[in-house]
Parts: sequence; structure tokens; C-alpha cells
Amino acid sequence: MPDLLAHLAGWRPFRAVVVGDFMLDELVFGAAERLSPEAPVPVLSVERTERRPGGAANVCLDLVALGGSVASIGVTGLDAGEALLREALAAEGVATDGLIADPSRPTTIKRSLVGLAQHRHAQKMFRLDVESAAPITGDVVSRVLDALDAVLDDPTGPPDVVCLEDYGKGVCTPGVCAEVISRCRARKVPVLVDPARLHDFAQYAGASCITPNRTEAQAVAASLGLADDADPAEIGRALVERLDLDAAVLTLDRAGAALVERGGEPCAIPTVAREVYDVTGAGDMVLAALAAARANGVTWLDAVRFSNAAAGLEVEAFGVAPVPFERVHHAVLRETGRLAGKRRTLDELLVEVAAHRREGRRIVFTNGCFDIVHAGHIALLREAARLGGALVVGVNSDDSVRRLKGSDRPVHALDDRLEVLSELQSVSSVVVFDGDTPIDLIRAIRPEILVKGADYAKEQVVGAEGVTEWGGRVELIPLLDGRSTSAAIERIRAT
Repeated sequence: MPDLLAHLAGWRPFRAVVVGDFMLDELVFGAAERLSPEAPVPVLSVERTERRPGGAANVCLDLVALGGSVASIGVTGLDAGEALLREALAAEGVATDGLIADPSRPTTIKRSLVGLAQHRHAQKMFRLDVESAAPITGDVVSRVLDALDAVLDDPTGPPDVVCLEDYGKGVCTPGVCAEVISRCRARKVPVLVDPARLHDFAQYAGASCITPNRTEAQAVAASLGLADDADPAEIGRALVERLDLDAAVLTLDRAGAALVERGGEPCAIPTVAREVYDVTGAGDMVLAALAAARANGVTWLDAVRFSNAAAGLEVEAFGVAPVPFERVHHAVLRETGRLAGKRRTLDELLVEVAAHRREGRRIVFTNGCFDIVHAGHIALLREAARLGGALVVGVNSDDSVRRLKGSDRPVHALDDRLEVLSELQSVSSVVVFDGDTPIDLIRAIRPEILVKGADYAKEQVVGAEGVTEWGGRVELIPLLDGRSTSAAIERIRAT
């Protein structure tokens, strides 16, 4: 995947529009430790309630997490749910001018009751849906399409991509879908569709891509003249031909995805096996990741690989949580074997550091020659690792060691020194620097904690001033008496 890695390394911000069914997910958490005396049903003792953007609103948040500037176009009620949804989207920087409040319908709310039984992980017990699936008509349709025209004709230029997220709640009527696709095509803006579960996808004709899951694809097989159990690739090929698409991407759960491009052969893209915890939001993530990748000029094949990685991260967590670009980039590097072991180039390390920070881990940095690793080194690295979530060790190159220590050093060549450090449990990553000091590394990584041995004063530590300026700190760790590389080499030479 060299092309995909190159695109990820040069990832740029993009502009996206999401049209579809916006909703609010409400999760009511509590303990479910007993049955009701009135009926054989569990009792949920409510402890807290969380509200999150859902449906098309979740696609917006996924796109923001992937680096997008996003505008939302859809229909809500004129009620408390609408205010909460609009506020939540605006807080993440999503433009909400295109959300049309229709007092004749409620804001769609998916209310899930989540119980913790016998002190085990949370489990959905029940879901209540507050919604109307009545098709929008008249003035509401006009206002939706006017909102689309406003963003397509923005003086700064049209968006890079439009996502159509259809949950079958009445916004994405055949007429609205046809107009959205037609107006986007006229301005050469690609439209990617996550379809509703229908018996015919004709209303999405002319889109750039459609992303049905296995069940949705099988449901339309008959409308394409195929058997219900037709091969996904066969369904994909028929969709591309019948709907005049550039590509069809059929998501196949643990089997990955099937990609069919116009004029190309079907391609199966496997995914990494994962311990699936909750598939909620996986389809939204696939749509957002495909859109973000295409907005960055990624080929359809590599875009599917990128979306597979993103969706895999999504299903590992309970509930719906946007997966940031840094985590997806990190996952792709791992899947391609670029992050095997602990050795990193600076570019690889910066991706990993960003992923650690997204997970709330602090970065600890220390450096040295580590020519002959001894108990003093082990003690310092162990204590350094306890200070934060990830310990990055900068290692002097052979040339750097010679300049600092003399022509007879290092005793062990760089590869050997890196191999030893990589086997230490306390070390997260090792990276080589060729200068006399690691100042350039420190400035690039911007660690929260900079560690050296207590034989230094803080003002003598290279990079200390910068680390302090950006809110970090310097930690000096006491050394073990009598342990040093120089002393070990002198004893060896004396024998």
C-alpha cells in the first residue's frame, strides 16, 4: 500500500457535506441487578444519561475526526431534541445552517437502556425510538435543496464530497435523492451513499458510490435480476451497471469488503480480525472514511482499505465514538507491517505519538548511546516509563557516538543497540538521531515529560527549556551507584 501510505503522510483538510437522517442517540446507563416484581423483566436503576449525535449526525462527527470541515443538511423537529442535537454538532465545528426544523415531526431520538449486570461490561437491554418516517414534502423539501445549493455554490468553491446517509426516516425520498445527485453531478462533486434497507436502490442512480452491507445488498438482489444469495461481487457489478456508479463497496462484516469499480474486476479486501464489541456506527464510519479518502485523492481500492481500518477501530469500542485520523493512520501502518517491533523512523514515530495522545497517554522522552546496556540503564528506563503512557527512547547513531565518545566507540553497532532496547518492556518506541544532541527530535515530538539521569542539573538537559515552554516538565532520575558504560568498558579492557 505505498500509495495509501503516501496519501496518509500528506493528508490534507477537506470540505464535506452530509445530507440525510439526523438523529440523537440517548443512552441511559444503570445497574440491572434484579427483576421487577410486577413482571418478569429486568429493572434498570438509572445512574446517568448520555446524549450523542447519531445517524447522519454521527457521520458528520466521523468526518470532523478525519480532518474535515463539515456542513449538515437534514430535518429535525422543533423541540428539545433539536436544540440538543444542534448544540452538540456546533460544539464540534459542524455547520448547522442546513438543519431544517419541521414542527410537524419530532426530532428522531434513539433511546437505549444500557445495563451493567453482575459487574460485567455494559449491555444494551432495550431501545425506544421516537421518530417519524413520513416522507418530507413541499416547503421542507425546497428548504433542504436550497441549503444544498447554498453550500454547492459557496463563493470559496464547492465541497470536496457529499455524503448521503439514508436511514429511511423520510428525508431521503426518491425525489430528494435524485435532486441531490443531479445538482452535485452538475458541479462535479462526488456523492457517496449509505443506503437504507430497500428492495430497490434506483433512487441512488448517478451517485459516485454506494456502500450497502451484506443484508442490504441481498435485499435488492431481486430488483437486479439476481438470486437472493447472489455473490456480493455479482451484486456489486450489477449495481454499478444499473445505477451508473463509479464504484460499489459492499461491506461484509468480518470478511472485509467487496469493491467493484466501473470497468474493473471485483476485488475482495480483507480486514484484520478483531474482537468485535459493538458494531453500532460501523456503517457511518465506512461512509465517512471513504469520503475522506476520496477527498484526498485516494484510489477506490486504497480508500476501502482505509475505511476497513477505520471501521475495525470503531467496532472495538462500546457505543458510537468518532475515530480520529491519527488512530486510523496508525492502524494502517501496523497492518502494513511498518510498525512491527519498536524501531521507528521519525515520520512513523510522529504518527504513533499522535495516536497515543488521542488515547490520553503522555509521551515521555529520554535519550542516550546505550552502548552496553546495564542495570543503571534498566532502572532509569523503568522509572521513566512509570511517569507517562508511552516511553520514546532516542538513540545516537554510530557516527554520533564516535564524535561524542571517540573513535573506538561504539562497542556495539546501532542495530545491536536498537535490538536490545526493543526487547525491554518499559520501552514503547526507539528512534535514531544523528546529531550531537536530540534537540531536533525533542522539538518534533514535543514530549510532555523529558527524562535524564540525576547526574545532570535541569538547566543542563538538552531540550528542557522548550519542554517547559509548551507545558511539559523535566524529571531527573537517580542513578544506580557504580553502573556506567565507561566503567564497564574499563573493567573489560583491564582483564
